[in-house]
Amino acid sequence: MRHLALDPGDRRIGVAISDVSGLVARPLEVFSRRSRAHDHDHIRALISEHKIERLVIGLPLNMDGSEGHQAGWVRDYAAALQATIDIPTVLWDERLTTHEAEGIARAQGRAIAKDWIDAVAAAVILQSYLDTQALPAMPPPLPDGERNPSI
Repeated sequence: MRHLALDPGDRRIGVAISDVSGLVARPLEVFSRRSRAHDHDHIRALISEHKIERLVIGLPLNMDGSEGHQAGWVRDYAAALQATIDIPTVLWDERLTTHEAEGIARAQGRAIAKDWIDAVAAAVILQSYLDTQALPAMPPPLPDGERNPSI
């Protein structure tokens, strides 16, 4: 299953895409916001071009997990976008993703253009989501003292 992730901001939207297996995310592009209609047209074109089956949108939560003004804006933006597409949309916690994206750039020893950081942050958001989807189901807990025979 192929996924697309968005890191929406006031001026730009970072975009990331998964591989066809839905296991690995990579930055795809950054585009400048003009209007919701323009944004939605561009996102629909990406969904069609890359045969996307699920859209993940970064939700900017406060450090304590609460939602502030920007999270409300993203929820409204995501709802409007969902009304124009026919694939499922998931909102995903994006706390510290830009910081992590900058750390990735530093670890690779290269400078990344400020706007490209948005695409790397979208890839961090998407990889976080993909990693949780790939986790195997945990076996139910056993009563005290019993051992799982498969371990």
